[in-house]
Amino acid sequence: MTTHGPADFAGQHITVAGLGVSGISAARALAGLGAHLTVVDGGDGDKQRAAARELTAEGIRVRLGDGDTLPEGTELVVTSPGWKPDSPLFAAAAAAGVDVVGDVEIAWRLRGPGAAAWLGVTGTNGKTTTVRMLASILAAEGLRTLAVGNIGTPIIDVVLGQGKNGEPPYDVLAVELSSYQLHWAPSLRAHSGAVLNLAPDHLDWHGSMQAYAADKGRIYEGNTVACVYNAADKATEDLVREADVEEGCRAIGFTLGTPGPSQLGVVDGILVDRAFVENRQQQAQELAEVSDVTPPAPHNIANALAAAALARAFGVRPTAVRDGLRAFHPDAHRIQHVAELDGVTYIDDSKATNTHAAEASLAAYEHIVWIAGGLAKGATFDELVQKSAARLRGVVLIGADRALIAEALARHAPDVPVVDLDRTDTGAMPEAVREAARLARPGDTVLLAPACASMDMFVNYNKRGEAFAEAVGELTARDH
Repeated sequence: MTTHGPADFAGQHITVAGLGVSGISAARALAGLGAHLTVVDGGDGDKQRAAARELTAEGIRVRLGDGDTLPEGTELVVTSPGWKPDSPLFAAAAAAGVDVVGDVEIAWRLRGPGAAAWLGVTGTNGKTTTVRMLASILAAEGLRTLAVGNIGTPIIDVVLGQGKNGEPPYDVLAVELSSYQLHWAPSLRAHSGAVLNLAPDHLDWHGSMQAYAADKGRIYEGNTVACVYNAADKATEDLVREADVEEGCRAIGFTLGTPGPSQLGVVDGILVDRAFVENRQQQAQELAEVSDVTPPAPHNIANALAAAALARAFGVRPTAVRDGLRAFHPDAHRIQHVAELDGVTYIDDSKATNTHAAEASLAAYEHIVWIAGGLAKGATFDELVQKSAARLRGVVLIGADRALIAEALARHAPDVPVVDLDRTDTGAMPEAVREAARLARPGDTVLLAPACASMDMFVNYNKRGEAFAEAVGELTARDH
């Protein structure tokens, strides 16, 4: 395996593509290591100009309004995750024989001797929750750890900050990795990795489902102890079979059913391990109870099993798995209980920005009034509606692409009442909640699981979830 170090970047002429959080972090880190930096960004708005002023004051060159031209003398391009592989800048780099990598690759190269092991998590949905669960379990074992990557502090900053300011170094990092980040991280070799699930997403970036899956599968390359896959999603197991791993690395499955040997699963409400036990043919180790997982929805139990598998691969004791899961509480807007009013429960899962996430959310409740819609990102909704139709008490549609969901409902759930709100302003949410409350009966769940992105109406899914919670609060105040 090729080794790198901070000294490798001293004196190099490096171009950073993008003035986002990861781009700014990479630029500052590399400039601090003695590299000659140029940051390029196709935008030239107030946000970019403000960031450019800060970097220029630190001696970093910034070029706004032109993200296509490769600066002369560039020896390496470091890209932000969102830049597409077919960007003209990268074509120019390829023509000049210049490598293009991402911030995760730079962080991997910057690790020093005795650096913390990386436990990697990717998948279409559930990454952030699983990584945070994993960090909670590792901490319960007494390990110094942090959830990093596509979450929280930029990973370059974490790697460079190891052991500084008198703090002890990390023992292990729980690393969330998007398909974008994995695409640009050719030398990453994690201790163990997990692909939680695979469903069509970001296909406009990757070009095809095959390319998207291949980038997800990169998380398994060079794993030394365990490749964790979803036994209910054959595509994830296929990626394990195709991976080039270290001798002795094992395939470890997780399932919501009774586990076979080399799997983690559920038996009579107990999360059990038949992978990291002495006699996996005949033994199972109790790890935790389903009730230790918050919320105990099926897809969240799967997240907990994946986190437990990675932790066990790192040698964590069963009691730490239990304690870590008990201590974990999910982020806002991920199946978040908002209120209960007149026997109706209101749940905010604004984070369900694609059909795969919405399907998991809908599967967690028996009778649902569904608030859905937004930007479809090329998605289709027939399969989602077919699988969820029996649970639907009613549907309230909002957002730019709501007609696509309405058409799927007409085909596969024609008897379900549908309220189509012909508006895409933020004021649609209070009306949507009022209509959902009208359709709901005691015992029902009003579920915001849009299956779409939010940017047609809101800045992000957080703001959408906040608008939902505020509207539910107004409903409560009005009726009581």
